[in-house]
Amino acid sequence: MWQDTASQYGASSSHSQYYGQTPQQGVPLQFYAPGPDQGQFYPGSRSSLEGNMGAHVPIGQGGPAPAFGGNIQPQPGGWWTAFGTGGFEGEPPLLEELGINFSHIRAKSMTVLNPLRRVDERIMDDADLAGPLLFFFCFGVLLLLSGKPQFGYIYGFGLLGSISIYTLLNLMSENGIDAYRVVSVLGYCLLPMVGVGAISVVVTLDGILGYVLSLLSIIWCTFAASGIFVAVLRMSDQRLLVAYPVALLYGCFGLLSVFNVGAGSTAR
Repeated sequence: MWQDTASQYGASSSHSQYYGQTPQQGVPLQFYAPGPDQGQFYPGSRSSLEGNMGAHVPIGQGGPAPAFGGNIQPQPGGWWTAFGTGGFEGEPPLLEELGINFSHIRAKSMTVLNPLRRVDERIMDDADLAGPLLFFFCFGVLLLLSGKPQFGYIYGFGLLGSISIYTLLNLMSENGIDAYRVVSVLGYCLLPMVGVGAISVVVTLDGILGYVLSLLSIIWCTFAASGIFVAVLRMSDQRLLVAYPVALLYGCFGLLSVFNVGAGSTAR
């Protein structure tokens, strides 16, 4: 009995009309096959990803549909553009996204090299560590070329000194300052000491000349760093109190540039 019902359902008019089309060659889905008076299953869609996209036209309006180009234009420059520093059109450069801005590094370096000029109190609003790390690395390499490998002492003094000065500045000032800006200021103000390290490659500084140059570089670095801290924190009445611990820190770097600290332990 169920077989007769199934046969009657299979022979219904709706079922026969749905599958009543003649199979067409080359069309995998026959029930979606376009008829002679039908363009596509979804009117207004594009035929392929690289073809033209027809605009949607309401039913009942004749005439050809306007076409819009669907091709994707490739970016100029090729795949090697991803490894450059310029970036794509309309996007910021890669170095700027990484926080490396050469114009800002140059401006801060010129402020350190000319400490007598008035310091802008907003100079450290865009603090960075690209310049300080570069100066610390150059200082260590120059000392290495002069026969004094002091990388461990340089980074050790820099870390302990930055923590100490960060603590003192926050205790002395009302506004306070973050550790990132403290490290940035101390690193940029190391630039005169890098010049002494460059001189030590050519001339031996274990003498009167070395003592004078290291003393001048300590004063220069201290004056520049204390000026920036005072301008940023607005504590001009306490500049000498700020300059004292900063001078002790740069004095350690001055000793590293003159003497070979690890020579005695290495010889033993």
